[in-house]
Amino acid sequence: MNDGGPDSTEHDFAKIVGARLRALRKRRRLSLQAVEEKSDGRLRAVVVGSYERGDRVASIRRIAELAEFYGVPVDTLVSDGTGRSTSPGDGKVVIDLDALRDAPEEAERLASFVASIQRQRNDFASRTLTIRAEDVSLAALLYEVSPAEFRDKLVTWGVLISS
Repeated sequence: MNDGGPDSTEHDFAKIVGARLRALRKRRRLSLQAVEEKSDGRLRAVVVGSYERGDRVASIRRIAELAEFYGVPVDTLVSDGTGRSTSPGDGKVVIDLDALRDAPEEAERLASFVASIQRQRNDFASRTLTIRAEDVSLAALLYEVSPAEFRDKLVTWGVLISS
């Protein structure tokens, strides 16, 4: 039985779902306290924060409640857009550009890399940017880590929408 603390597989899932929750909340310019207030206390700030950090694994019921609160389908939080369950891989990633602006200083190299991709694609209108698998590998080289470790950094920084 799960005591609320994630094991390694649950931890990966919790981090990815948490990053998506944080991206949704920030995109709506809500603080954790505002989420609690707008949900009439059903979604407590401290609990939502622990989900966003990946410290706690949300139940299916809670994920559905959060998806309804943010007005998105449940699969936005738990799948990769193809109906498959969320799991780290070596494919493309979608970066939340708003969250990237608020990311820690360590993410500056990524911000520069993303800006160069935007210039190359002449894509400045979107709030997200899809980085292809080969670009993920290049970005990982900037940080001298594997693509999987790079994805972990994206989750930690709260900029990963999906992979």
